[in-house]
Amino acid sequence: MTPESNPILIGSQRVRVELIDRPIDRRPLSDFIRDPDTGAQAWFEGVTRRMTGSQQTDRLEYEAFTPMATRQLQELAAQAMDAFSLTAVAITHRLGVVPIGEASILIGCSAAHRKGPLAALPWLMDQIKADVAIWKREHFAGGQSQWVHPQ
Repeated sequence: MTPESNPILIGSQRVRVELIDRPIDRRPLSDFIRDPDTGAQAWFEGVTRRMTGSQQTDRLEYEAFTPMATRQLQELAAQAMDAFSLTAVAITHRLGVVPIGEASILIGCSAAHRKGPLAALPWLMDQIKADVAIWKREHFAGGQSQWVHPQ
């Protein structure tokens, strides 16, 4: 699998979207959203948890239709920038197997003030889970697995 990294400019605003098959490194995303003219950065990191209800999770596995998912992530990032007055958005989603305690997704936002980035993160996660062509399969310790779909 080839990593997808698509930094784009929307006016003076910046968007970086990538789908990768390795652990997520926060440093390049932090560098991307850093701006001396903004006073707020906010982050969301989604990690694989050990327990789902009463079942022990062994690992998660993600698949995507990469061209479509990349385009959808870019569109959502652009919408978030407009709706929440952001100056930069970076979204990295991991594909393949994600062990317990490792990140599946990292989203960073920056803006002049805290209100926009803090409001953008839950909105982005809800939209990504509902609309983006990325699918999650949960593998349990007993050997069972199931595809997880949004509610």
